[in-house]
Amino acid sequence: MIIFEKIGAYVLSLLEVIGGFILLFVRAIGQMRHLPRFRHILQQMSHLGVDTLPIVSLTMLFTGMVVTLQTASEFIRFGAQSTIGGVVTIAVGRELGPVLVGVVSAGRVGAAITAEISTMKVTEQIDALRVMAMNPIGYLVVPRLIACLLMVPLLTVFGDIIGSFGGYVIARYYGISQFVYLQSINTFVVVHDFTGGLFKAMVFGIIIAIIGCYHGLGAQEGAEGVGKATTRSVVDAIILIFFTNCLLSMLLYR
Repeated sequence: MIIFEKIGAYVLSLLEVIGGFILLFVRAIGQMRHLPRFRHILQQMSHLGVDTLPIVSLTMLFTGMVVTLQTASEFIRFGAQSTIGGVVTIAVGRELGPVLVGVVSAGRVGAAITAEISTMKVTEQIDALRVMAMNPIGYLVVPRLIACLLMVPLLTVFGDIIGSFGGYVIARYYGISQFVYLQSINTFVVVHDFTGGLFKAMVFGIIIAIIGCYHGLGAQEGAEGVGKATTRSVVDAIILIFFTNCLLSMLLYR
């Protein structure tokens, strides 16, 4: 019975957290009737998007290189070297681009959002916002949600391009010409391969922003509470990104 009690308690706590995510998202959508200052949104876009571009670029460059390195020899052995560019680009556009950008953003952006908001809660700055008749959801959550919704897909676009370029670098090492690589992309890749990935990235951006803000607003008092909230935010965001990616892949690319 103790085992079943623990399982039931875990399921109830999980449902409670998921319900909290959904309620916070609904409240943030409701607060979008009163858009925050454009300057605040630009600040968040710079902090959450532009500052993440270097690590996204490095991640996607080496990912494209490794994918080509692992597959090029096999394609060449079976005489299918003319398909390498298309296969790598499809893999990057559909899955590797949005998922890796989402994971990197969850680690950097999600942690930053949670740490900032939880620190504000611990130092009673959120209570001060309420005293000044300012809604914390509209002031803190909405700018970050809009920034993530816009910047994660934009980072994915850069990641797709850089990942395909990394594949091209390794393809040239195997003696595949630029014309063959680009012609393969033109033959096999369709627009839906990228638009589906961008739609995934938009969903991942919402997940990162909402989970980061939720754990930040619910952080316990003290430095230890800030650390625990940040850790939970990153872990929950990554798990939910992988789960959501599976569902979206079944819906978009069946």
